Amino acid sequence: MRACVDQEMCIGCGMCEGIAPEVFRMNEEGKAEAYAAGEDSAVEEAISSCPVEAISEA
Repeated sequence: MRACVDQEMCIGCGMCEGIAPEVFRMNEEGKAEAYAAGEDSAVEEAISSCPVEAISEA
């Protein structure tokens, strides 16, 4: 599954990267970005765990 991170909403907490480091990483601005597709369950957990709901399914 692919994900998309809204850069305007992201607060850079890093929770998504902790849950699915194979999908998410922090960029130069200190915000999360989705750089690869990953296991559905991990991406879904990252989406539901985002405190500002900045992640969606792409």
